[in-house]
Amino acid sequence: MTTDNATIQSWFESHIDETWAAEKITIKSDDDEILAIVKVATEDSKLPEEADAKEISLKRIARGFRKNTRQTRMAVAEQAQELFERKVSWGVQTGDDTYLFTHVTAPAMTRLRMSEREVLDTLVNSGVAASRSEALGWCVKFVRNNETEWLGNLREAFKSVEKVREDGPSITKF
Repeated sequence: MTTDNATIQSWFESHIDETWAAEKITIKSDDDEILAIVKVATEDSKLPEEADAKEISLKRIARGFRKNTRQTRMAVAEQAQELFERKVSWGVQTGDDTYLFTHVTAPAMTRLRMSEREVLDTLVNSGVAASRSEALGWCVKFVRNNETEWLGNLREAFKSVEKVREDGPSITKF
């Protein structure tokens, strides 16, 4: 089932438990997974001033949220997984930090030439990654972090292509 992110977002917003003290929920999705990140209300006036103590408090809030909402989150996830035919993963945002409780690691098969394998092997041999698989994941994260604007432009261009396809003539198969 192909469902747009806005539909999934709306569905999750209507299924959030009021006891969660959630300011909002952010949905990210692909063909394999729906990642629901709940932003939890934190009163800055009640947080410690010192950075380390503040971080510990925010982590404690995240752990508490995870523990206290587990049953209802799992019930929501079960419904969403059946409806949207994808795994549901959860995270919580406290302050500026996001903590993922669960997430899908989907395999991605690829064929690489020797020069490309050399890149992965260099990352493994230097200790940056423990395996070629981890090195490939590192490369993807590196590109994501350093090419945000370019990838955003590419996604917008793809939306334009989809719109042109939708507006074009339909093909009837015989």
